[in-house]
Amino acid sequence: MAAGPVDDAAVLDALFGKQAQGLFVLDSQRNVVRYNPAGPGVRGLPPASVLGHSTEEFAPDFAPDEIRALVDEAFATGEPLRRRLVRGRSPSHPDRLLALEISLFPLRAPDDGVPRLMAVVEDVTERQAATDRLAVLSSVHAAVGSTLDEEATAGQLVRVLVPAFADAACVDLLDTGPARQVPPVPAGTPLCRLAAAPDGFDTAGRGASRPLPGPSPFSQALKDARARLVTVSDDAPWIAADPEGFAPLLRADVHSMIVAPLISREAVLGLLILLRHRADPFEEADLDVARQAASTASAHLDNCRSYQHEHSVATALQRRLQPGTIPRLSAADTAHVYLPDGAGGDWFDVIGLSGARVALIVGEVYGHGIEAAATMGQLRIALRTLALQDLETDELMTRLDEVAALLAGGTPAPGPGGHVATCAMAVYSPVSGCCTVVRAGHPAPALLDPDGEPLPLEVEENPPLGAGGGRAFTPTTVQLAPGSLIGLYTNGLLAADRDPAAARHRLEHILAAPAGGNLQELCRTAVDRMAPPPRDDAVLLLARTRLLPREDVADWTLPADPSVVATARRLAGRQLAAWDLDDTSFSTELVISELVTNAIRHGEGPIRLRLIRDEDRLLTEVTDASSASPHPRHARDTDEGGRGLFLVTRLSSRWGVRHSRRDKTIWSEQGLGQDPAEDAAVTDTSDTNAGQP
Repeated sequence: MAAGPVDDAAVLDALFGKQAQGLFVLDSQRNVVRYNPAGPGVRGLPPASVLGHSTEEFAPDFAPDEIRALVDEAFATGEPLRRRLVRGRSPSHPDRLLALEISLFPLRAPDDGVPRLMAVVEDVTERQAATDRLAVLSSVHAAVGSTLDEEATAGQLVRVLVPAFADAACVDLLDTGPARQVPPVPAGTPLCRLAAAPDGFDTAGRGASRPLPGPSPFSQALKDARARLVTVSDDAPWIAADPEGFAPLLRADVHSMIVAPLISREAVLGLLILLRHRADPFEEADLDVARQAASTASAHLDNCRSYQHEHSVATALQRRLQPGTIPRLSAADTAHVYLPDGAGGDWFDVIGLSGARVALIVGEVYGHGIEAAATMGQLRIALRTLALQDLETDELMTRLDEVAALLAGGTPAPGPGGHVATCAMAVYSPVSGCCTVVRAGHPAPALLDPDGEPLPLEVEENPPLGAGGGRAFTPTTVQLAPGSLIGLYTNGLLAADRDPAAARHRLEHILAAPAGGNLQELCRTAVDRMAPPPRDDAVLLLARTRLLPREDVADWTLPADPSVVATARRLAGRQLAAWDLDDTSFSTELVISELVTNAIRHGEGPIRLRLIRDEDRLLTEVTDASSASPHPRHARDTDEGGRGLFLVTRLSSRWGVRHSRRDKTIWSEQGLGQDPAEDAAVTDTSDTNAGQP
């Protein structure tokens, strides 16, 4: 059976009378000539207020400029416009915000030739609200957590939520220090406002610590650790209980609020507070968004606190492991600046060595935090121990490399190639003016002559520390004039410049000050002008060299014959008298007797005897060509010898053995101004065994 003719009028009546979508026919003047009274936004409006009027007239608060632009575009192009999203207030319910999708279709001109436009309007408010909430959460995940600074993280959170989700937002953290607070949080616990948005909102309270307001939604959220949706009005009991404290909310016309606790690992960190004064209040679905935003922010804020705690511990550990008061040495004047901004593994040291020498060390452990600081402390102590063993610089670095490999423990180290640290060391002798430099993956020291001119220094760049295996390190020796400047530094000092060579040249230019200026002031000036970036450690260690006067050093070469022991004592006595040190003659001559006798009996000739007067101490050195090290013997009561080194120990403040590739030197250090009674205490035993090893 064939279908009957379609009644166009019936179709139109059905569309415009019962369709839930909004249908509007507009003439060329943008006025409505026919519409669907059941459509979104116009349901309940008198037809006379719509027909013959433009949308600007019957819906003045519904994005009039956007709708006018869309209509003009459709008339001008004659092409359909589909699914354009427009937001605004509902004409029939001005307190409600609508999100509408509008499609415009040009109609064929009727017999009168006047163009018309069909507008199809669909209410997508709920769908768009869900999309907007997802977009807010996506923005929170993308924007929050890019820093380990607590205040910056809280600022990222409130800036993402305002104005997209709330008209104002703030983050208040419990002012409990590093202690973790498990709910329920006791009443009276102070809160500190860490961040607020928009700019200018509640600036008076930012950073200030204040008691927890209660009873209120804030205290309740901290008590039961649950987010809540709150209606704000002047007759609310919690506002009436403290009208002055909550007056700012009412002055800002806030009518809707969400209070969400910030919780991480079962501990309460604080509160996320969201406020609205816009037309639409928060809904239950918004509460879920606030919960998820608070959860994301809580994890990042907890990471910030953990990092800051570890950073402060690492910085304190790093500072504690650095040298205390730098000793005053005759070899050089020293100054340093140490900036542990990154809680990393930079370190330095100044060590007085035998023969009036000084060791200047700067090193850098790869990585940051407590582990790097602990590794730095272990390496520094190991290096100091090895240096006090009087090892040569290359052998010392080989031993330190093995220590670094042990510290790595077979696990991949954080540095390139699995290395642990870099290090540079310069050992300077004020007797000879020689400076020996060795480095392991570290920048070479800067050397400048007394006039500030850079000195050429080609130091082989040995690999960083941590490989082990007894590999060799190649040192370089250079002769320095008195007043020369040695500058050791870490990479952090040059980090502001992308070109290390240019940065080093700039550092040399800054350090090119003639000798005689304030060394500490020069050190600070150099660091300030190099401008090391934050979050990176920087160390600068400067040393201005000295040379001992020739008259303060006495040196003799003697044959390896027992008869020269008396000669050695006599030569030393004359020199001490010339130095006006007669009160030290007895103990010094006894030390020389023991050391020269040991060298003759157990070493190889010739024998070299050297005395050094170094301010408040007297240094005695006996050198022979044997590499065998002496060691104290435990003599029995009936033995005639074997007590010599014990006597040296008693008569010296320090003593030791220094090896080179050609010979060894046994040295003794005595403090000048020592009480002569201390020497007399050993007179009886020393006299009997003089010259015995």
